[in-house]
Amino acid sequence: MPTSAEPVRLNKRMAELGICSRREADAWIAQGWVKVNGQPAEMGVKVTPADKVEVDKKAHGHQAQQVTILLHKPMGYVSGQAEDGHEPAVMLINPRTHWREDPSTNRFSPPQLRGLAPAGRLDIDSVGLLVLTQDGRVARQLIGEDSGIEKEYLVRVAYHGPNKPAPLGQLVRIDDDDPVTTNVQAVFPPAMLARLRHGLSLDGQPLKPARVDWQNPEQLRFVLTEGKKRQIRRMCEQVGLKVVGLKRIRIGRVVLGNLPAGQWRYLGAHEKF
Repeated sequence: MPTSAEPVRLNKRMAELGICSRREADAWIAQGWVKVNGQPAEMGVKVTPADKVEVDKKAHGHQAQQVTILLHKPMGYVSGQAEDGHEPAVMLINPRTHWREDPSTNRFSPPQLRGLAPAGRLDIDSVGLLVLTQDGRVARQLIGEDSGIEKEYLVRVAYHGPNKPAPLGQLVRIDDDDPVTTNVQAVFPPAMLARLRHGLSLDGQPLKPARVDWQNPEQLRFVLTEGKKRQIRRMCEQVGLKVVGLKRIRIGRVVLGNLPAGQWRYLGAHEKF
């Protein structure tokens, strides 16, 4: 890691300060909206903490127009680019699908789709809260390397049993064709629940501690601070569970609430993740 006094690229420095994303910084530099020590900044210039970075009001005005959208993603849509014939979730952002009860005073306009990108993924077979944003600061907060934002999920599961038969008198292996689906909580070993909370690894990397509790006999509540690909499904596979339904209901302090499936609303001016 470089020391704080070592020069870094201006766009990286601006992102570290929370001013904007690196991509936005490059665009602002190209527009002539950024000065270093009173002089217009050049693309690729490096700065130290001693250098004075100033941003034109025009840049902040541009930033204020950027929108962040909360979508209740239904099944069958991918979060990012279209793949395997499936449409991306951004295709659902249009005036017809805007939630009528959205308290925001924002009104939809086509420029709001420019650069609108998902800040995190939600699998094609998962539903719930998906954030799409034009604001690099929001994206960095939610999916940046140092992000620790909580994400909460309701996960319906079936139990196929452990990989090895248990000793006599304990839970024995359940046939793959006949999993427990109605009262999983009653047969799922507490030691396996403890492993879901802490002790599993994915892709050779130990997972951060998670909060995992029974919401009802067929459904677990997961609270994670990281987001590896298909993380919850892969965690469950390691302890003999199969995910049969997954819904994200919260990101940070922002909840899905009553937003109907397939509809969206704006992140309110006073809402913070």
